[in-house]
Amino acid sequence: MEESTPKQQEKSGQKDAVVVGKTGDKSIKVAIDYTLKHPKYGKYMRRRTILSVHDQANTATVGDVIEIAQCKPYSKTKRWRLVKVVKKVVAK
Repeated sequence: MEESTPKQQEKSGQKDAVVVGKTGDKSIKVAIDYTLKHPKYGKYMRRRTILSVHDQANTATVGDVIEIAQCKPYSKTKRWRLVKVVKKVVAK
């Protein structure tokens, strides 16, 4: 009998995964914005999820759009890893 392994969940730049903070060495905070329809009133509400992401090479900076994937726990809060930087922010 074969055991099937669950596929890793991925969140990419299409879901507006934007770096909002650089919290330490090899760690970043990522915000994922989405809209949700209110069940009773029908109005669309904006919501945001903040994730702690492991950045092995320290490549992402604040404002970058990135792609992340679920992985083994790196720490108490870090359960995601950086796959690639989709769009770099332009330095002013």
